Amino acid sequence: MSAIVADTSEWIEYFAGRAAPLLDHALAAGLVVVPPIVVSELLSGVRNAADREPLEDLLRDLAMAEAGFDHWARVGTLRAALLTRGISVSIADAHVAQCALDQDALLLTRDAVFGKIASVTALRLKP
Repeated sequence: MSAIVADTSEWIEYFAGRAAPLLDHALAAGLVVVPPIVVSELLSGVRNAADREPLEDLLRDLAMAEAGFDHWARVGTLRAALLTRGISVSIADAHVAQCALDQDALLLTRDAVFGKIASVTALRLKP
């Protein structure tokens, strides 16, 4: 198995205790790469300090996707290309998709917008 990127919707389901066998396997194998925006989105949902520290510890142990200038330029290019095809996505979703594309990683998601992105790019989604 190659790298795995999980978007925020997948993590939310995972933390809610719903089955996520691919994510479980990828975590155990050290294959998860986390987009920086996913860290922010997950931590912004924490309402009490007792939950924040364990979540930060988990996320800190994961590989962080590279997000320098070149990455963000590719995010902008991806978003522009999608818009020319009539597909409007948020910068956050374009960033997550580009992180998966950069890693040639499978994207785990429960969000339908990524299916639209995958329909016109090389983005790979869980079966």
